Formats: sequence, structure tokens, C-alpha cells
Amino acid sequence: MQTILADTIRDTAAGQEADRILRTCVHCGFCNATCPTYQLLGDELDGPRGRIYQIKQMLEGAAVTRTTLTHLDRCLTCRNCESTCPSGVHYGRLLDTGRELVEQRVGRPKLQRLMRWLIRSIVPYPKRFRPLLRTGQLLRPLLPSALRRRIPARLPVQSWPTARHTRRMLVLEGCVQSALAPQINAASARVLDRLGISLMAAEGAGCCGAASFHTSGNVEALDFARRNIDAWWSHIEKGIEAIVMTASGCGVHVKDYGHLLRDDPDYAAKAARVATLTRDLGEVLMQEDLAVLRVSTRPGQRIAFQAPCTLQHGQKLGGVVEGLLRDLGFTLVPVAESHLCCGSAGTYSILQRDLSQQLRRRKLGHLEADRPELIATANIGCLAHLASHATVPVRHWIELL
Repeated sequence: MQTILADTIRDTAAGQEADRILRTCVHCGFCNATCPTYQLLGDELDGPRGRIYQIKQMLEGAAVTRTTLTHLDRCLTCRNCESTCPSGVHYGRLLDTGRELVEQRVGRPKLQRLMRWLIRSIVPYPKRFRPLLRTGQLLRPLLPSALRRRIPARLPVQSWPTARHTRRMLVLEGCVQSALAPQINAASARVLDRLGISLMAAEGAGCCGAASFHTSGNVEALDFARRNIDAWWSHIEKGIEAIVMTASGCGVHVKDYGHLLRDDPDYAAKAARVATLTRDLGEVLMQEDLAVLRVSTRPGQRIAFQAPCTLQHGQKLGGVVEGLLRDLGFTLVPVAESHLCCGSAGTYSILQRDLSQQLRRRKLGHLEADRPELIATANIGCLAHLASHATVPVRHWIELL
């Protein structure tokens, strides 16, 4: 695709990157075939090809309206199109540039700005989010069923083994997951303990920054990244083996720290190092001898696995967790359209509720079609989103082990 970028952005780092990405796109349209919003809406402007063209026009200096902002906002950033694209277009990075630029040019309505500010002010901070969640859980029995489904029941805190092994790894406690489902990291620590690995959380580490990054808070997002790097760095210097991500949404973002902080002279090298050390939990287990885990699993238990977009498209780890579960004796039922998003997509389920609910109904229909005993997933956002309307339990896959 030929481009002639406007003078105002041509010589900037963002403009040069966007130009390189645009020139790889041949406008074939294969991406539309696997785009969830294009499948729902059937509008070229709500598919990757149409969005790329809108971003191209904007970068070339064409007039921009809030209609452009609407079409870019409707994208889930699932990156399914990147898995489909025969030309290797880095659509996600182009979209980040496009969203930031269009927001600067046309602004947002007050209600949208308020909603995004509330998300950035509450969700990334467990000390703010947890009390609100606990209040909702306390009142849950009194709420109407439609609202009650949206508030997950409180689960008991489970034991965390003492660090006792020579092999040590860090884990990101995160923000939402630490409040909604602390048992996920506890289960991860117990499983790794049986494999001779001690899993530890570093004091001072918190939200990965994705919630801010996707709600117009790029500066805040980079601050979260720097804070995590600072919290992890002394452990890295002592030879920590890996930084483990138990939420695939956090994993794809932390693996991008090197790119996000590439222009920061104080953090660029450290961020690149953190990115190379970051591993999804499935990546860690696939390198280990799992014989000791087989005795504790339920042979033949029928599972429907929902592969989060951040795992299969963002991190390119499709099939890893499914392979582990099969090797450990679980039966995975077939799931149609397994490549499509469930509609959670981080804050998307809040900001684009109607489209998100349509995608959830479609996804649950496929996941429950073969009557599994439970649904397993690898991301807290997908878990909470699906569990609110699923007819069978929804769990993080590590809890099964």
C-alpha cells in the first residue's frame, strides 16, 4: 500500500512505524474473514481492512470525525487479523497509533471521557477495586438476577507454598485477578512447587498497565511498566529464571514492554530484558516433566477450552495449553470458531457492552454445545465475562492441576 504521510507526522517515530506497517498491507481482505466485529456488523469500516484505510487517510492529513473514532473503538484488539494476514501486517501497533491520533484530533464526548477515567482510576489499583468488589459481593444475594450474575461470588483464599527451591520465578499478581480470583496464582505456585520451582510475587509490582493503555492513559500505562520493572529488577540481577504471567492479557502487554519503552533512555534496555524473561504459564509448563502432576488429575474429564485472543493471537501460543491438558489426561471437546473473541477484551466489555454481549452469546453457544463438565480458560477477563452467563463452571486451567 502506497502512503504519503502528512508533514506533521512523517518524521516522527510513530509516523515512520505506521508507514512501514501500512506498506506491508496489500489490502487483500483476508483479515475481514476472521474479524469478530466484521462478522457481527458486516460493515467494511468495522473490519481490519477498513480500519487500516481510515488510519491511512488520517495519517495522510484527511479530515477526521468522531465516526472514525467509533469504528476504531469498536475493534477488540483481538489481533485475530494478524494470525490470518498473509503479509504479516502488525495491525495492533498501527491501531494504537491511529486511536491516539484520532482522539487528539476530535476528542471524546464527556460521558466517554468520564467512563475511561473511572476505569483508569479504579481497575488498576487493587486497594480501590477490592473494597468495591467486596461491597458488591456482600450485597449480591439482594440484587436482581441480571446484576447478580455480573458480580462473581467471593472464593476462599488458598494456601501459597513457602519458597524453598533453588529454581525461582516471579509472578505478576496484577490488579483485577488479585481481587477477583487470587486462587489462580496460589494454584500456580502449588503446581510449580511440585515441579521444584518456587513462584514469588515481587513487592511493589502491580497492574501491568494494559487497562490504562487501552483507555486513553498511555502515560499512566508507561508508569505502571516502569514500576514493575523497578520491582523486578533486583530479582533479575539475582538470576530469576522467568517472570510468569497467569493472565494472558497481562502477558501480551508485558512482552511488549521493550517496544513501549524503546525511546526511554533509562528503561529501554531493562524493558527489553523484562520482555525476554516474560513467559506465559503454559510456556513454563511445556518445558517441564509433568509426570508428577498426572496422579492428581481426573482422567477423562471433559473440558471445553476457550483460548483467549491474547494467548493465541497476541502471544502466538495457540494449542499450548490444549496440548498440556490432553497430555495430562483431560478430554477436550471440539469448540467451533475457537479463533474468535469471547467479547471480554479487557475493558471492551464495559465500553462496548452490546457488541461484547453478542460475542459472549456466540462463544458460549460453541463452548457448551458438546456439554462439557466445565470451561477452562487462561485469562481473568475471559473467565469473569464467560462465567457470568455460562451454565457450567468456568475456571483457569491451572486450577485443574
